[in-house]
Amino acid sequence: MTILVTGSAGHLGEAILRTLRARGSTVHGVDLKKSEFTDQVGSITDPGFVRAAMARVTAVIHTATLHKPHVATHSRQDFIDTNVTGTLNLLEAAAEAGVKSFVFTSTTSAFGSQLRPEAGSAAVWVTEDLPPVPKNIYGTTKLMAENLCELFFREHGLPAIVLRTSRFFPEEDDDPSARASFAAENAQANELLYRRLDIADAVSAHLLAVERAAHIGFARYIVSATSPFTPSHLAALAEDAARVVHTLYPDCARLYAARDWRLFPTIDRVYVNERARRELGWRPAFDFAHVLSSLRGASDFRSALARQVGSKGYHDTVFDRGPYPVVS
Repeated sequence: MTILVTGSAGHLGEAILRTLRARGSTVHGVDLKKSEFTDQVGSITDPGFVRAAMARVTAVIHTATLHKPHVATHSRQDFIDTNVTGTLNLLEAAAEAGVKSFVFTSTTSAFGSQLRPEAGSAAVWVTEDLPPVPKNIYGTTKLMAENLCELFFREHGLPAIVLRTSRFFPEEDDDPSARASFAAENAQANELLYRRLDIADAVSAHLLAVERAAHIGFARYIVSATSPFTPSHLAALAEDAARVVHTLYPDCARLYAARDWRLFPTIDRVYVNERARRELGWRPAFDFAHVLSSLRGASDFRSALARQVGSKGYHDTVFDRGPYPVVS
């Protein structure tokens, strides 16, 4: 199998390339940026570049994208060009080349406005059956690209799997109030309860999707750390999330106090990965129980792969108000 990975200079692209190269797999990385993991430099918005890169490829993992932090620095047309037209170029070249599996990295941001309940309302139980309502051009273009993947499966028989990933970036939150309230490590540990994913688990989901695509045909999956919560917790999470967590994990208070960490007072959504675990055979290893186990052992709760890839940021520019230009 020869695998093409787009976005090879990014967080996930590099992590996938690192993993596949370590396995001795035949893999080629493409990106706009030069990197140790980029074999061909070019843009997925260029159909000629894409067709050339697709030669002898049997599987595609498409991670290249403009992200939410780019909303303030790039035009809507830029998002259309990269996230929609770039995906279309890849799908057309893949169908023409007889590619056997196409895996598209999407985002839980596709759910958008569904994820912000009114104050006092129960947290949202987010499964693949929740209708997406994007709230910005990022989520809109990712959803458009998802629909293109489904179209190419229906019209061309191209097996395509869409993975709606939750947060796996190591950077601080793009909301300045969140950055001011919680240290990044504390916040990201908390997020593994309901809305975060270690990059090692993101990689394993993508590689399973490559293997299973031909059997499945087309599907969308939420890819996030396994949450300890159930629907019975949703009302309480919106009122006093810490109480729920302390009930589930009695030693959490002691372990957090030793680090001077705090739990979030409320939680507004829970990403449910049950379908990905059932249909892909995915077994994410990095969840909140792992965080607490790491705290007991005074070790880093991040995977070795996450530490290797490190922080990349989203912009070459340094902004006055931190790593991001505006709240979006």
